[in-house]
Amino acid sequence: MSLSSSSPSTLPHQQDSNEAQVLKYHNQTKHSFTNYARGPRGLDWANQPKPFRRFDSAPLVPLLHPPPPNQTPPPYSSVFLNLPPPKPISKSTISQLFFDSLAISAWKTTGFSTWSLRVNPSSGNLHPTESYIIAPAIESVSDSAFVAHYAPKEHSLEVRAEISSGFLPKFFPKGSFLIGFSSIFWREAWKYGERAFRYCNHDVGHAIAAVSMAAAELGWDVKVLDGLGYEDLKKLMGLEIFPEFEIPARPVKGKFPVIEFDHPDCVLVVFPNGVGEFNVNYRELSMAISRFSELKWKGKPNVLSREHICWDIIYRTAEAVKKPLMIEHKFSIDPFHSSRLFNESSYKNLTVSEVVRKRRSAVDMDGVHVMQRDTFYQILLHCLPSGSQNGGKQGRQLGLPFRVLSWDSEVHAVLFVHKVAGLPSGLYFLVRNEDHFDDLKKVTRSNFKWAKPEGCPDDLPLYELTRGDFQELAKRISCHQDIAGDGCFSLGMVAHFEGTLQNKSAWMYPRLFWETGVLGQVLYLEAHAVGISATGIGCYFDDAVHELLGLRGSSFQSLYHFTVGGPVLDKRIMSLPAYPGPAVDS
Repeated sequence: MSLSSSSPSTLPHQQDSNEAQVLKYHNQTKHSFTNYARGPRGLDWANQPKPFRRFDSAPLVPLLHPPPPNQTPPPYSSVFLNLPPPKPISKSTISQLFFDSLAISAWKTTGFSTWSLRVNPSSGNLHPTESYIIAPAIESVSDSAFVAHYAPKEHSLEVRAEISSGFLPKFFPKGSFLIGFSSIFWREAWKYGERAFRYCNHDVGHAIAAVSMAAAELGWDVKVLDGLGYEDLKKLMGLEIFPEFEIPARPVKGKFPVIEFDHPDCVLVVFPNGVGEFNVNYRELSMAISRFSELKWKGKPNVLSREHICWDIIYRTAEAVKKPLMIEHKFSIDPFHSSRLFNESSYKNLTVSEVVRKRRSAVDMDGVHVMQRDTFYQILLHCLPSGSQNGGKQGRQLGLPFRVLSWDSEVHAVLFVHKVAGLPSGLYFLVRNEDHFDDLKKVTRSNFKWAKPEGCPDDLPLYELTRGDFQELAKRISCHQDIAGDGCFSLGMVAHFEGTLQNKSAWMYPRLFWETGVLGQVLYLEAHAVGISATGIGCYFDDAVHELLGLRGSSFQSLYHFTVGGPVLDKRIMSLPAYPGPAVDS
């Protein structure tokens, strides 16, 4: 979708203008102790967007609900060590992939309210992320290669177009297919206003990691096709169906159904583990995708709300971060790097499917649960991008699920340790790209210790900064939310920011949030796998975090917060099975 506007992205020196727009958005949407980012003053429940995109009149093909396995699947922790032999593409395996990554996981009900939960988490449970599959012919799904939209409420595929049987084999190994993601900004902006663009991209990262983990269970590897441009993605997923619109000069309330469009984010190639290195010719791939505009696309997108608020800065920023086709981009498949199993007894012997489908976002933490130090270290080892490096530095993304990303890690974590037995309470730092270590020491407070804590594995780049009780401070800087101080630990994800935008381009801005979402998904799964819970926190006071660390300027910026601990269960809320769900659309 190409938006018509007078935004800086259409002016000369486009790259500088795009970066300026990104910095303007980022700074304008910061929360502070004295001022929150602009958003609706109250929730317009009559216009809450429908949570499910449907393409009316497109053929709907039900997927299978996986039966109990004939043999015991390997435990969750084992997929971080190596991937199992790949399974063939079939209706059964495609069904399992979606079931364990993007499907409904449960329904909740209390009083007159009923709502769904999904395997992939979302800010405010609003789910702006839509998913598409581009696949070869699959028996009992489609007699020809096809493009389909995944409908999670029905656990079905809406077949939108048939494509040439030679398209996928020309560019990818046998047994490969594509998964595409898009965002409907309005779904998130309805509640969160201008900050919604951040949250949408968190959710893209969660979805990327969710697919990567579900694919790993099937013996499939996953990689972002990051050489493709915005226009390629739009054609590939059939999103040219959405009309263009002119961005208003300020936030405007009214009927704007055009802002319900799907903004194409990325596409992943899913391929059998063990096929080895293969090249992707992005020039020829883009030319082949250009012919998708001529396909007979089926289905009309449903309307999500009667009225809207168009937060103009979201759409100007979406324009500025559009990635061009990069034919010189090198597609590479690095060997799988395992992530060390430091303390296997931490885990509850659950399978991947059990962990991902039972994951929940905690609403409150009990303030009581104490985590063992070795469990804490084990969780952080699975948060490292490079896996087990045999003495090498962390930085390249080689371990599961970070290997899906095509850039070296740009995201670190400052940790508020509250209740970890054998570890002093205080402020710690996990360095996820050790090439940044010297810069981090220079730009943070001079009195920080940067000392390895007791019992810390040699290959875990975790450092104690200072000791003390940070529970109240963790709550205050996370918008006064008790949940940030009542867990075992909480954290802020600190990204190498302005230098990344300058060295690459404005299109890295959403990708930084994707990386935080992938890391967040690992924290969610690790927490559940050890028997507790976690929650992503999108509301925090940005510059208060930077002040705490002594950061000046925009060299490093906090992009996402998280908390991990013992959850408080609300017994007033009843859980219902995911399928068949109730006959409601919320």
